[in-house]
Amino acid sequence: MLDMIKTALTIAGSDPSGGAGIQADIKTMQALGVYGMSVITSLTAQNTMGVTGIHDVPRDFLEAQINAVFEDIFPNAVKVGMVSSAELAEIIADRLKYYGAKNIVVDPVMVSTSGSTLVKDSCIKQMEEKLFPLAKLITPNIPEAERLWGKHIASREDMQNCAIGLAQKYGCAVLLKGGHFEDGADDILVCQKCEKVIWLTGERIDNPNTHGTGCTLSSAVAAYLARGEDLENATNMAKNYLTGAIKAGLDLGKGRGPLDHAYALRKHIQ
Repeated sequence: MLDMIKTALTIAGSDPSGGAGIQADIKTMQALGVYGMSVITSLTAQNTMGVTGIHDVPRDFLEAQINAVFEDIFPNAVKVGMVSSAELAEIIADRLKYYGAKNIVVDPVMVSTSGSTLVKDSCIKQMEEKLFPLAKLITPNIPEAERLWGKHIASREDMQNCAIGLAQKYGCAVLLKGGHFEDGADDILVCQKCEKVIWLTGERIDNPNTHGTGCTLSSAVAAYLARGEDLENATNMAKNYLTGAIKAGLDLGKGRGPLDHAYALRKHIQ
């Protein structure tokens, strides 16, 4: 029944080209059968070629957006993406803690697929101290994990040591994504208390269009958590969904194009 549909909230930046940020998140949630809601942290001017401008929303308006959602439609899961300032990170952490939000997935977006810096240095400490400890899962890629860990990651052994170290440091599960390695696309999931280390194998797909992959994966995990899947199943299913969206071979834009978030639905339309 429609009145039993699960809900998820994305708190992230906006991408007018539709491939990343809240646009990608809502598309993903919808494709996976979850009702998506959004709170915008920043307006960006970006496309497949890069980011040319970032405009943060005022902190009181960010707070008002979060209050509006939680006081009406309490989400079954929350995905937090681009947060570019310490003030906004503090507001998000405060509100999520106040409302007792569940199934929080934090994608520590620091650099866009095109290489543009999206977060201020002062924000990272606030995220580490206030936001990550509230999370069920954080989903850094290799460059983001190196910045958080303070060490270079050059091997699977490094990935595992880093993921375990971050899980212990922040008290949450860590999904460290290995897509930046040229010879593979394996990710590693370390559960909160480091009781379980799981390698999620992935094939390397010959497709340069990867705009919004991190946003898509984290919002897919949140969607599956909202549907009641446990963390291991949610991450596996999200990775499979992401693989399908890349494999679909959508080719839009002059740079690194977006994924086909509706690839499964499109099969029924054609």
